[in-house]
Amino acid sequence: MKISKKEKFYYGIGNLGYSTISSTLSNFIMFFGTSVMGVSGTLVGLAVSIGVFWDAISDPIVGYYSDNLNSSLGKRHPFMLIGIFGMCAINLVIWLIPANAPEIIKFIWIFLSLIAVQTFCTFFATPHLALGLEMSSDPQEQTSIQCIRTIFQLIGMMLPTIFMFIFMPSGEGVQGQLLASGYINTAYVSSLLCLIFGLMTFFGTLKRQVCCPVKIKTKKESILSIFNDFFKILKKKRYRIIISGYSISLIASSILTASGMHMFTYCFHFDSKQISIAMGTLIISAILAQIFWSHVSKSIGKKQTLIRGLGIGIIGILVLWGLFTLRQLFSTNVLFILTLPSIFISGFGTGVLYSFPLSMFGDVMAKDYEIQGTNKTGVYSGIMTLAFKLSNSLALVIIGIVLDLIKFSSDSPVQPLSVQTGLGLLVIVGTILSLGVSILIFNKYDEK
Repeated sequence: MKISKKEKFYYGIGNLGYSTISSTLSNFIMFFGTSVMGVSGTLVGLAVSIGVFWDAISDPIVGYYSDNLNSSLGKRHPFMLIGIFGMCAINLVIWLIPANAPEIIKFIWIFLSLIAVQTFCTFFATPHLALGLEMSSDPQEQTSIQCIRTIFQLIGMMLPTIFMFIFMPSGEGVQGQLLASGYINTAYVSSLLCLIFGLMTFFGTLKRQVCCPVKIKTKKESILSIFNDFFKILKKKRYRIIISGYSISLIASSILTASGMHMFTYCFHFDSKQISIAMGTLIISAILAQIFWSHVSKSIGKKQTLIRGLGIGIIGILVLWGLFTLRQLFSTNVLFILTLPSIFISGFGTGVLYSFPLSMFGDVMAKDYEIQGTNKTGVYSGIMTLAFKLSNSLALVIIGIVLDLIKFSSDSPVQPLSVQTGLGLLVIVGTILSLGVSILIFNKYDEK
């Protein structure tokens, strides 16, 4: 059964609201905690990484219960509804940290808020991903579904940069990204958008309940079977390649979002408007990439499309490395203009990461269902996200420790040259290594 554009729209737009909140957290929480609230990088990195670790562990568990739920609203939608309201509420709380509180109180506030918001994010994201993977078993249709979902995701990722431009204006001697009020205003708007778009997806896909063109009988098993499935799935070469390549490649995304603002603020000396434009350029290029790479994949296949995209992404990062090395030769405004093309190239190349690994994963699951006749879409989707979030969690701990090791200080508006060098190496070299290793892994994937 062909999925209508209207159904794809209603499915995809929910990812816009979810992505707005998750991107606000991933883009700003590390910078907010260290530079605005003055909490040490190690503590913030620990809080964020534990939150991501919990998010990872909860994914296959929620996926299991989603697979086995029988209700008048279907098996995905009840979880999604709880997730929508929970995300919107906790997203408001996390940015209201008392500025004068002791560091330990700030750490506990960030830690508990992240655990709560990540739980509700899982309640929405895992069933929503499973919903999309169940919509069609046709490889080209699945690519279309994932590309539309990704476009909405990327728009959601871009919105925090727009909010940064609006709510964090820089004045004389003041950089807006260092003021807490901008983050609070951003939280109000992002929660409202998440509520609106989440409910649009909930009601827009509710008529099908699971949005699946065929009835699938789910074999009920103990929740302990999740752990067996995790090891079982890793024994299968194609699953293992997709999961490991996806996990390692998204470390690059973790590095850019968690410490990119540090580099642009303290090394390139960009103000909040320039940073928001730079981040917006990255996301716009990734959105355009969805249209381009989806057409390319029809002629050369998904694997080669993915590898070529990542290669172009590395080229963009290498150009950025050159600008970082020569940054003292240019004024801030000139450096900003020179930086934008490299950011565009990087985003256009790495845009393949947001849709193609998931599309390939859906293709493999569809073939598994033909052979085994059991539906474990929720569990397998949870395992997919579990793997990359575990690597993301480890990356965030390392980032926090590195910030302390290079002696980054939020009290100093101008960082020493040694600190700037450390930030640049963390962001640029870390990203290149992540993308390079993932190319080697994806190259072993067999599409036949």
